Amino acid sequence: MPPQGGRAFASSANCEGRRLSEIAYLVIREGSKWTDVFRLVPGQVITIGRAPTNQIIIKDDRCSRSHAELFLSEGRWVIRDLESRNGTVVGTQLIKQDWPLESGDVIRIGRSQLVFVRNLSDAFPEGGTVPGREAIDLPPAVSDAPSESDVDVLGGYEPTTITHRRNRAALLEAGEGCEPSPAEAGQAAARLCRLAFEMGKAPDAPTIAGLALDVLFEVTRADGGGVLLRPRGSAQISGGSDLKLVASKTGSQWAYHRVSNFLAATVLREGEAVLARNVLDDSAIGSRDSKGEIHAASVICAPIRRGAETLGLIHLYTTDAAAAFTPENLEFTLAVAETAAVALNNLHRQEELAENLTQARTENVQLRERLGVQSELVGRSPAIRAISEEIARAAATRATVLIRGESGVGKELVARAVHYSSPRKAGPFVCINCAALSEELLASELFGHEKGSFTGAFERKIGKFELAHQGTLMLDEIGEMNPGIQAKFLRVLEGYPFERLGGSKPIQVDVRVIAATNRDLEKEVIQGRFRRDLFFRLRVLEIVVPPLRKRLEDVPELAYYFLNKFREETGRKIKGFTPAAMDRLTAYRWPGNVRELKNVIERAVVLCRGNLIDADDLLLSNLATTGDTADAALQERGYRPCSLADMERAHILATLRHTGWNKSRAAYILGIERSTLDRKIRRYALEPEARSAAAAQEPAAQPPRPN
Repeated sequence: MPPQGGRAFASSANCEGRRLSEIAYLVIREGSKWTDVFRLVPGQVITIGRAPTNQIIIKDDRCSRSHAELFLSEGRWVIRDLESRNGTVVGTQLIKQDWPLESGDVIRIGRSQLVFVRNLSDAFPEGGTVPGREAIDLPPAVSDAPSESDVDVLGGYEPTTITHRRNRAALLEAGEGCEPSPAEAGQAAARLCRLAFEMGKAPDAPTIAGLALDVLFEVTRADGGGVLLRPRGSAQISGGSDLKLVASKTGSQWAYHRVSNFLAATVLREGEAVLARNVLDDSAIGSRDSKGEIHAASVICAPIRRGAETLGLIHLYTTDAAAAFTPENLEFTLAVAETAAVALNNLHRQEELAENLTQARTENVQLRERLGVQSELVGRSPAIRAISEEIARAAATRATVLIRGESGVGKELVARAVHYSSPRKAGPFVCINCAALSEELLASELFGHEKGSFTGAFERKIGKFELAHQGTLMLDEIGEMNPGIQAKFLRVLEGYPFERLGGSKPIQVDVRVIAATNRDLEKEVIQGRFRRDLFFRLRVLEIVVPPLRKRLEDVPELAYYFLNKFREETGRKIKGFTPAAMDRLTAYRWPGNVRELKNVIERAVVLCRGNLIDADDLLLSNLATTGDTADAALQERGYRPCSLADMERAHILATLRHTGWNKSRAAYILGIERSTLDRKIRRYALEPEARSAAAAQEPAAQPPRPN
């Protein structure tokens, strides 16, 4: 015989098991959609009717004020008609006496259907339909004809209602559902507006989820809540098994308890928000703690949807039966879920764009590595091979590089090759021409400026140094940099922080500097126009790009390279060059170097009348190269000792006189920019002669006519 304590325990367990087996549910359906679930608890008499005193309220003029009641009798649930005017139908039978219910029975009261089930899982099969949907032939007393006094079925809810469902938030849909008071609607709209603004700035999904829980805890009386999301790319048919908790919050003594698998799967499958009340000890809707106890008194579970895709769900619960959630709480939760869905969708799109950009950059780098430096530097001469070796050595270091060479030889191309062959190839490559800007504009371009720092500074501007962070900054025509900026530029090269113009915040950057010039910097240092310390700081590594006249063997390959380029751009069917044209190209001295060759080929492609470029299609300049000009001068006048500055001044002056002081034409002949020519005129004090020439060109004043 078992001990007395064992019999008591077994008896208690049997009673508990019998009580749980007697629990049933009424699934209330309106039209083709189920709207509510009511839990039938032993010991309660559940009344159904139109009066607000009933546990289940049906607002239908065909439903009597006290229409029917359900109760447990001898282990079976029974429905009794309370002498209603239109009667109660179970299945196809109009009942006249107490009627025992079987799982799956359909109860018809007016235009509403209530399905009796033993297990809640039977109420929501995978197909999403409610059992017992067979056609029912009703007697005339319960005709289904419409009425002018029709109102929404189950418009009122009592605290014992288990579930209320919505598939859209009325707060976000004009004219949908029950409308709250103007004051409540205004408060809810203000909260949602602030929430959307904050979510739009959120950097990740946990932050968005935390913002959603914060506003929900302010509005509802929730004791616990969590946001669970599906991993990106997961299958929509997983049933919620892949949900990951990204944020949780609790306001009670209990830790947060995850939503039940059944409720999560139902909400994800149906795509509708659920409000469940009176769920103490209901394992299908509530969640058990570590002791196996269910403390939730009411639960809200809302899907986070974007279109047809369900991203996750929001789960809220309260442990206080007196503070049960209301349909208004469900409405607001669904609105928050839809707002979070928009923010999460935007975040996913930003992440996809960032991933695509990273992938594109990686592919770009890989392609450049496959093509190699030679794809940018066209030619196979020993000079080009030597340049490629110097680029490879310079790219492996972080040292500053000084690139020297005549105008048009491709100094920027060499700088790009150094950058894209270096460990900084994934970073930005930023280029700026120091000769094209005044001192003030160059300082603004390099270091940036704050709003209002000078006239015309209408907004803050990020400088080139900041834009080139973790990358490479190329300064072309570094010899033209004003001495006033050279000092500040040198400090940045030494690793010191800098401030934007008009700012006070120090900015530290990680930038590799590559400088390029066609000037004799040693001479500029001697004459005091370029800082000596800056010269040595720039000249850590030096790459000298030879002019095209010193590698004429590369001209044919370059010519065909540019021919293919412009042939694709223009659509011309030009096959190549005649032997006479190629002979002329290789015999020319190319004072404008590769840039001039490019322009000559572009013009020839446009003007060529046949399928081959002939010698007559090539427009070559009569301007001699720098070396040829010097040789001609020596042959004519013999050698006369003079400085390079004196020679340059004399040559510029002779060119200006030759063009009648037409600066644009003189700059073209000299192969420099018009702005560079203006600076040289000021440097060599040629303005007085320029004014004299301008005055000489003015027409003489006409004498006044005699009266």
